Amino acid sequence: MNNPFQDQLLKAGLVTKKQVQKAQQDKTRKKKKQQHSRKEKVVDENRLKAQQAAEEKAKRDRELNRKKQEQARQKAISIEINQLITSNYISRDEDCEIPYNFEHNNKVKRVYVNQEMKDKIIKGTLGIARIEGRYELVSKDIAEKIQQRNAKRVIIFSDGTDQNSKKENEDNDPYSEYQIPDDLMW
Repeated sequence: MNNPFQDQLLKAGLVTKKQVQKAQQDKTRKKKKQQHSRKEKVVDENRLKAQQAAEEKAKRDRELNRKKQEQARQKAISIEINQLITSNYISRDEDCEIPYNFEHNNKVKRVYVNQEMKDKIIKGTLGIARIEGRYELVSKDIAEKIQQRNAKRVIIFSDGTDQNSKKENEDNDPYSEYQIPDDLMW
């Protein structure tokens, strides 16, 4: 009987020994219950933190996996485009002496062609595609296939959609009534 107040009540006869023991038991149960609930809170918090960490890790893993799949897909497309260009490019030989200038990445690039090739490029039946730092001429069909897979790999190819914008520019162009000479070379 550590509690002097309980001892006094017991000596005075106001409470029985059983009541004192029951009060002590209730008190110890209450303490144990409080300690157990604290442990549960700590365990629940740790469990929540572990679950959040696992969810974040799974999210990061999914994102990395998606990026890897996208890179593999891009690599496969690039390989497919390279195969299209190498198997279908139009070969140029020594009689290709006319330089055809075009812009790529804000730089003027040059490809040597003959007059027939130049006319076809201007009409849009030939396109210029980039492969491993060099430029090759490809037919309209191949240029369209390459453009569907990766538009950045086709440098020059007009499929007739630019004609509407040319008509609009011609309407606003004050020099549209003047003819450009055919023998003008850049």
